[in-house]
Amino acid sequence: MSTNIGARTILALNAGSSSIKCAVFSQGGDGEDLMRLLEVDVTGLPDAPSCLAVNGDGARLAGPQFGAHEIDPETILERLLDWLAEYAADFGGISAVGHRVVHGGMHFSGPVAIDAEVLARLAALEPLAPKHQPHNLMPAKRLYASRPELLQVACFDTAFHRTQPPVAQWYALPRRYRDEGIIRYGFHGLSYEYIARVLPGYDAAAARGRTIVAHLGHGASLCALQAGRSVATTMGFTTLDGLPMGRRSGALDPGIVLHLIGSLGFSVEEVEDLLNHQSGIYGVSGVSDNMRELLNSDSPAAREAIDLFVYRAVREIGSLTAALGGLDALIFTAGVGEHAPEIRRRIAEGLTWLGLRLEPRANERNDAAITTPDSAVRGWVIPTDEERMLAEHTLAIYQEQARHGHTEAAT
Repeated sequence: MSTNIGARTILALNAGSSSIKCAVFSQGGDGEDLMRLLEVDVTGLPDAPSCLAVNGDGARLAGPQFGAHEIDPETILERLLDWLAEYAADFGGISAVGHRVVHGGMHFSGPVAIDAEVLARLAALEPLAPKHQPHNLMPAKRLYASRPELLQVACFDTAFHRTQPPVAQWYALPRRYRDEGIIRYGFHGLSYEYIARVLPGYDAAAARGRTIVAHLGHGASLCALQAGRSVATTMGFTTLDGLPMGRRSGALDPGIVLHLIGSLGFSVEEVEDLLNHQSGIYGVSGVSDNMRELLNSDSPAAREAIDLFVYRAVREIGSLTAALGGLDALIFTAGVGEHAPEIRRRIAEGLTWLGLRLEPRANERNDAAITTPDSAVRGWVIPTDEERMLAEHTLAIYQEQARHGHTEAAT
C-alpha cells in the first residue's frame, strides 16, 4: 500500500465481523473542512462479500471485486486497502488512517496514535468485546506491520461516555471488581459525538440543555446528553446491555444466565451464541433481524418483536429522562432511527406524557424536525456520520504531529 504522508487525505476505517465500512476525506492546504471523496461498504463477510463504492457526488464506482473463493477476511482486507490506496493516489495518497475501535477500556479516554504498545493494550481488551475488537484491530495490525511510518489513529466508541458521573458507571459489585475495570462503559460513542457536534445547527437550545439521542440500528442504544456531554447510556460493560437489538438480547436478569448454565447445561460458548446471535428481534420474531422486513411481515411474532422493541425504547427513554431531570429534545439517528417512520411514531406515542407531539407528515417524510411547534419536547431526525468523526480525530492528531515534525513524506 503506497502512501504520501505529505498529503492531508484521511482514510476512515470501520472494520467489523460482517462488514467493512470506510470513507476517504481530503482537506486542502488552506484548512477548509474535510471533503468526502469516497465511500465504500463491503458487506456479506465472510461468506458472500460484495462491495458498493460511491464517490463524493454519490456516483457509483467500480470498486474492488471479490470472487467466491476469496472469502478469507485478510485477503479481502488487503484487496480493499490496495484499491483505496490506488484511488487516493490521485489526491496525493493517504496521509493517515483512523480506525473505529469499539473498546478503549478505562485508560483510553480519547483518540490515540497507534504504535506497538497501544496495539498490545487494545488487544488485551478483546475479552471485553470479542465480537468487535479483533475485527477492529486487524487492519491496524496489518498496516502497522507493512507501513509502520504511516500514522494510524484509534478512535473509541467508549471514549465519549467517560464524561459520565462515577455513579452512572458503577455496578453494585464488590469494589475490587470496579478497580479491575468492570464498569459501565457505553458504546456508539462516535455516533453520539457526531450528533452532539452538529446539534447546535439544528437546535441550539437542546445543544445547551437536556437531550436523548436514540441510535437505532442493528445495534441499538440510547444516550442522555447534558449540554452535549454523555451523562448516562443504555449499554454497559458490553454491547449486550440495554435495548433489544437485531440479534442481541439487550438487558436481562443475570439470573437467566445462571439458569442456562446451572439448570439447562449450557456452556459459556452456547450462552454467548444465544445472547449475541440468536436473540433480539430475530429471536422474538423467528422471522428476521431486519426491522424493515418485520414491519412488512404479517406474522404475529414479528409484531410482538416490534412491540417489545418499542416498549423497551420508551421505558429506557423514561429512565434517561429521569437521569437528566427533564427533556428538551429527542433525536433519532442510525438506520432504523433515520428511515423507519413507523418506529418513530410508535415511540413518540409512548412519550405523550412528556409533552412530545409528533407532526405526522413531517415524520413520514423523514424531515429533520418531526414535532409540532407546540411540542414540549422537540423531535429531530439527524443522520449520523461516524466516518467523519474518525477522519476529524485523525486529522487533528496528524496536524499535531506535523507541528512537532513527527510526520514524514513517503517516497
